[in-house]
Amino acid sequence: MKERIEINSDAINLRKYFGEDIYSPIDIFSMLNNSEDFTVVFYPMSDRISGICIRENGNRIIGINSTLTYGRQRFTAAHELCHLFFHNNFKSIICAKDIDKNKDSQEKEADMFASYFLAPYEAMNDFIVTKLKKQKGNLDINDVVKIEQNYGLSRQATLWRLINEGYLSIDDSESMKTGIISSAIKLGFDDKLYLPAPQEKQYYTLGRYIKLAEELKEKELMTSGKYEEILLDAFRGDIVFGLNIEGEENYD
Repeated sequence: MKERIEINSDAINLRKYFGEDIYSPIDIFSMLNNSEDFTVVFYPMSDRISGICIRENGNRIIGINSTLTYGRQRFTAAHELCHLFFHNNFKSIICAKDIDKNKDSQEKEADMFASYFLAPYEAMNDFIVTKLKKQKGNLDINDVVKIEQNYGLSRQATLWRLINEGYLSIDDSESMKTGIISSAIKLGFDDKLYLPAPQEKQYYTLGRYIKLAEELKEKELMTSGKYEEILLDAFRGDIVFGLNIEGEENYD
């Protein structure tokens, strides 16, 4: 497994590849959707699985367990990017839910990469010292909430990172593993980060697959029936039937 400093460097370099800076919070799903290379599939999976990635014949597919919280889905997407860009000799990988627990070195590396991709070491340290005005070993639950909200991390991913870098002790973290939503709401934050995808978005596909279907239809290289079949296979009945698009013409 690579050293943390090298993993952090990989994460920063990949951020730059996608046109992102080091310090700003990142909208990873928007970033992937703006790329021409990725298909992202949201699908309910076993509660032991966070996601999968597939790389074959030039296709790069990321599968996200849509029953996990939004924060954890973001972490999973970044985890799969590590496999797709920095790990070789695989066609598909299924990734376990628990972070850094009973995993091989490649999976542990991908977990660490995901944390640094969403919150690079320099960025998080600056946020803690400058914004929160705190030092290692002096964080409380309010600080943890502000960190995870700023970087879009799940509570598990946030505590794991803070413990690994000495900002928080294991003992102090135990009381922060419950009352997660209430701890954020009391500080005025929305609870989206801690909830799974809404039911209508638990089966959903974004990215290259959809774009290719549209291109083939426009070039008249497939029938309308085949086009609809392809989109329905990708759980995009909203495109085929025009569902759930009330107000789309609003120009606000």
